Amino acid sequence: MEEKRINERESIEIITSMIARTKKRYSLGDGNIMLMWGYLTLCISALVWTLLALTHNQAVNWLWSLILVIGGIATPVMAKKEAISKGVKTYTDKIISRLWTVVGFGAVACTLVCLVLTLFWGIDGWSAMFVFALIIVPFAEIANGIVLNESSCIWGGMLGLSAGIVLTCCIAGKVVLAASWVMPLFIVAFICMMIIPGHVVNYKAKKNL
Repeated sequence: MEEKRINERESIEIITSMIARTKKRYSLGDGNIMLMWGYLTLCISALVWTLLALTHNQAVNWLWSLILVIGGIATPVMAKKEAISKGVKTYTDKIISRLWTVVGFGAVACTLVCLVLTLFWGIDGWSAMFVFALIIVPFAEIANGIVLNESSCIWGGMLGLSAGIVLTCCIAGKVVLAASWVMPLFIVAFICMMIIPGHVVNYKAKKNL
């Protein structure tokens, strides 16, 4: 069977549509998942910090689990809505989805290990969760920015990673992780990593409408 040849008009239309898709790589709401995680982490962190200051009860730290529970439920729901609104799922979308799936699996695994150490051996390894949140998550954010060619994700991830390096060095040097400086550092890092890039992405999406 003879192959159909593309004439000049069709080839111009194909190139034009490819350029248009490239310009509109963001659709409205693409930054919503980042914003959800950013504001969720900010709210839970502020709540834990406040309650620790008022009650000095370490049991308050169990509230951190709300981040994984709420975020773990909201993310697939929001991702499904975004997929429906976008229509076709691109290769880039698949890469980003798998990247954050790995991060989510790592967060659950780290939580379970810390929980087992606490319940069975009385070992407090929960500081590892701060390291995970400010080392692994920033790496994923930077990779996300590289794939999307989004500088706000890259710079936000680098600032978060810098905070993670400071925190890791303090843990290695057995510096006491006082809530008075760890909590503000953690909150600022997530504002840089999630909230600012999320708003930037949504702003760029609105400009493309």
